[in-house]
Amino acid sequence: MAKVLMKGNEAIAEAAIQAGCHYFFGYPITPQNELPAYMAKRLPEIGGCFLQAESEIAAINMVYGASGAGARVMTSSSSPGISLKMEGISYIAGSELPCLIVNIVRGGPGLGGIQPAQSDYFQATKGGGHGDYRMVVLAPSTIQEAVDLVMDGFDIADKYRNPVMLLADGILGQMMEPVEFKKREAIDLAEKTWATTGHKGDRPRNIINSLFINAKELEDHVNKIYRKYEQIEKSQVRVETYNCEGADLIIAAYGSTARIAKSAIEMADKAGIRVGLIRPITLWPFPRDSFKKWAERDHVKSFLTVEMSKGQMVEDVSLSIEGKKPNYFFGRTGGVVPTPEEILGEIKKVMGGTRG
Repeated sequence: MAKVLMKGNEAIAEAAIQAGCHYFFGYPITPQNELPAYMAKRLPEIGGCFLQAESEIAAINMVYGASGAGARVMTSSSSPGISLKMEGISYIAGSELPCLIVNIVRGGPGLGGIQPAQSDYFQATKGGGHGDYRMVVLAPSTIQEAVDLVMDGFDIADKYRNPVMLLADGILGQMMEPVEFKKREAIDLAEKTWATTGHKGDRPRNIINSLFINAKELEDHVNKIYRKYEQIEKSQVRVETYNCEGADLIIAAYGSTARIAKSAIEMADKAGIRVGLIRPITLWPFPRDSFKKWAERDHVKSFLTVEMSKGQMVEDVSLSIEGKKPNYFFGRTGGVVPTPEEILGEIKKVMGGTRG
């Protein structure tokens, strides 16, 4: 299939449709507005349902209802809107329902600004809602990868009956790149025997629920979903390593920042400095083993975590390398995008021993 030039938000929407998602509930917020606008046009053409809810809170609860009825369903928003959805996301995780949630991240806290950021990492990976739960969090660095991860994300959500989040910054939502919608096998979704589709006396009633009055019953339920998370951690870790063999310093970065870091690595190479990159594609489950492996290599002297935030993923990197090597941090926030030259400057400081 030929490649087409598309804006990131619109490519994500089309990927969802081609993955069999015919239901979308959302509410406008910059910089993801093109995504629901695209859904509003395309879904009626294929007999699907687009509904602009009265609020983000309403939208995520509509997702809960549609997923409970067995539909492939998604919502999208940006930062403050995702904050409003967090209670509903906790309900969805607690009820073991599959869905895809897209966060095109902007700067915060509060209303912040509309420029790109990565300051929602904690919210996505540490559970922004209440209770013991996890989302699978996928972090693309190109629009093509966003398309592919959307399609995979729906399958992961269905397989594990769990919400999946695509975490992309405003750069990816707004930029344009050629993308290919790879031919997939005809979508044959497994029967969702747990869904509330009406039993007509043929089977016991299905009940979708996350309320357990008895403490021991709730503990048993949480232990059950955590056994599921253990399986996800064993089978769904995704990571890219670049130029790490023989590197003196390894950069940790994800999303758009990883692309910028690659440019800095090329500049460092010309200056005679060998630098590698570890790019987590799954932010949860986090690729701890990959970081640990490279931290144990003698040629690696240190790590530099680069983020569009004041430092969030840097904590997971430090935990993963277990103190075997120093881990420095460089970040821009508020919507300011780091440049390759700035990252190269930090690389030189680390290698020259002038970083505190």
